[in-house]
Amino acid sequence: MERKEGNFNAEVKITSATEEQTEMTRKEPFWVFGYGSLCWNPGFEFQQSVTGYVKGFSRRFWQGNTTHRGTESKPGRVATLIEDKEGITWGKAFLIAAEDNAALPYLSTRECQLGGYRIYTVNFHPKPLFLPSSSRSSTDINHNSIDKKDALLYIAVPENRHWLGSAPLPEIATQILECRGSSGSNVEYLLRLADFMRDEIPEALDEHLFSLERLVKKFAADMKICLKTLMSDVENEKAEESKPEAKAVVPSFQFASRIPDKKLRCVNM
Repeated sequence: MERKEGNFNAEVKITSATEEQTEMTRKEPFWVFGYGSLCWNPGFEFQQSVTGYVKGFSRRFWQGNTTHRGTESKPGRVATLIEDKEGITWGKAFLIAAEDNAALPYLSTRECQLGGYRIYTVNFHPKPLFLPSSSRSSTDINHNSIDKKDALLYIAVPENRHWLGSAPLPEIATQILECRGSSGSNVEYLLRLADFMRDEIPEALDEHLFSLERLVKKFAADMKICLKTLMSDVENEKAEESKPEAKAVVPSFQFASRIPDKKLRCVNM
């Protein structure tokens, strides 16, 4: 089923379950666009990754998560996209080899079966080499767009059972601060995504994301919660494993006998 959205320029294709299966037998490399945890933890092999954006959407923490960042009794909140005529959502696209038979089944389980997302195909725009500070609207960015690509996109829709929807930002921030799942804390998901945006696209704005980050940090400080304790130690563990094993240094006196004896003399100054 293919439809032309009335409130934004991108042509979006909704991929049904049968089409999803045919996607797994692609004959050419294809792109997958991530705007949440895929930005910093894709979890699959890829040939290339490119920072860029999709138009006609805005990122919102309106999707519930009962596995990776929450539980059935206490669902966390993760990102999805909502249609927005003037919206720009930055993230990262990954090029997957045509012969790769593992990436799409992995994403189908991670995003669709566990997450409640549906597959779309949209236009992905790589980040221009030069992005003036004023180009924060879709009109400005459009003039800099080059090498537009088709990319698969996973979006949660209100019909899925995990959908939480809009809520006051302080309420969302409190929920994020309190939740944890099998992949770690909900706070880690938020902070790593905010760090990705600052590191990769410092000139871009995402008021929803950064407002939540500010509120979570403020509430954590008020409650005397150390945010470092809520972050995964995977990176630190890898760094420790890669360090060469330290060897004890044993003092050696094997050269001591070779040093000639010297007599000290007093010198009259």
